[in-house]
Amino acid sequence: MNKKTQLTVVKIGGNVIDDADVLERFLSDFSKIEGAKILVHGGGKLATRTAESLGITAVFHEGRRITDAPMLEVAVMTYAGWINKNITGKLQSLSSNAMGFTGADGNLIRSEKRKNAAIDFGFVGDIIAVNDELLNALLMQHVVPVFCAITHNGAGQLLNTNADTIASTLAVTCSKFYEVKLLYCFEKKGVLLDVNNGDSVIKTLTFDTYQTLRKKGAIHAGMLPKLENCFNALNQGVSQIGIGNPAMINGNETYTLITP
Repeated sequence: MNKKTQLTVVKIGGNVIDDADVLERFLSDFSKIEGAKILVHGGGKLATRTAESLGITAVFHEGRRITDAPMLEVAVMTYAGWINKNITGKLQSLSSNAMGFTGADGNLIRSEKRKNAAIDFGFVGDIIAVNDELLNALLMQHVVPVFCAITHNGAGQLLNTNADTIASTLAVTCSKFYEVKLLYCFEKKGVLLDVNNGDSVIKTLTFDTYQTLRKKGAIHAGMLPKLENCFNALNQGVSQIGIGNPAMINGNETYTLITP
């Protein structure tokens, strides 16, 4: 395949999914992206609400969800079920030939249960392999893969997996076939210098600047894992990475460009 063929990988968060109007506008813009594309979505807020409605308490450690067996069932129901199929159906109505996937489908994303001596995160997976041949074959057939945050371990166990990491891993994997652009869309305009000022967007963020701001505590803690994924992806072949609100994908909004 021509290395210069463009692929766009876009990840959307729960705040985009939760707002029906924002989601509709985003999917309309996403459907107009030319060339190959992949959509990755989270949906943690709906999972938390669904769990509460079933009498299951959502538990977090430093912002990361603890996924016990009941919570895993809720995550699969909400991520792989309602959210994934709702997005897939809406994209089909916009003439995008979308197909919804978990990592278990076609063995597309295999992971292993997270190993942590201090904290047991439960059924949380860390990615170990991507079926790049099948993924590329789908893209070659002009399919638009829509991935939720569920993977598997190859032995029948489903695992809850960070959607930001799924997006960056897919982008890195596909960089051997494509010129990959990775976009993280959430409710803010980008990475903020002042979390209380929504307009304080850092328009270009280099790794050195990131390290300096991190040491000063100037970057919100919730943004740190996302930025780690971004810089790791840049170092492994992804050509362009941006973070901002959904309007960034049509070029009509300020966003943060991540550079080496």
